[in-house]
Amino acid sequence: MPNTYTQLYAQLVFAVKGRQALIQKQHREQIHRYITGIVQKRGHKMLAIFCMPDHVHILVGFKPTGSISDLVRDIKTNSTIFIKKNQLASSSFAWQEGFGAFSYAHSQLDSVCKYILNQEERHRNRSFKQEYLSFLEKFEVPHEERYLFEWLEY
Repeated sequence: MPNTYTQLYAQLVFAVKGRQALIQKQHREQIHRYITGIVQKRGHKMLAIFCMPDHVHILVGFKPTGSISDLVRDIKTNSTIFIKKNQLASSSFAWQEGFGAFSYAHSQLDSVCKYILNQEERHRNRSFKQEYLSFLEKFEVPHEERYLFEWLEY
C-alpha cells in the first residue's frame, strides 16, 4: 500500500482452556517458534512471546491490513493443532475463548518485551488473574468479571 505508514503494537494475552497448566517448559521454545511462524506468515512482526503453563503473552507489531481478532484466531487454531499433533500437551489441549489486546507506543516496547520475557519471575508473586485484571484497569477496559477467563485459584 503506497503512502501508508503505521506504527501499531499490541500485547495479546490468552489462556489455556480451563486454565490448565498444560504448556510444559521442555516444549515452550518449540511452541514459541511455531506461534512466531504464524505471526510472520501473516506479515506481522513478533517482538516477544512467553508461554506460561496456563497462558501466553505475545507482543506483535501489526501491519495495517491485519486484524487482531483474525491473528488470534489463527494462532489459537493452528497452535492447538500443532500441540496436539506433536503431543506437546495432553490431547485435550485447547485455548479458552476470548483474549486481551493492549496497545503500546514505540517508546514502550523495550519495557513491554522485558515484562513478557520475565513472566516466570512475575508470577511467583502475582497470579494470572491479578495480572489480567490489572491490565484491564490500567487500560481502562470496561468489563464484566463473569465474562472473563475461567480462573483457577492456587
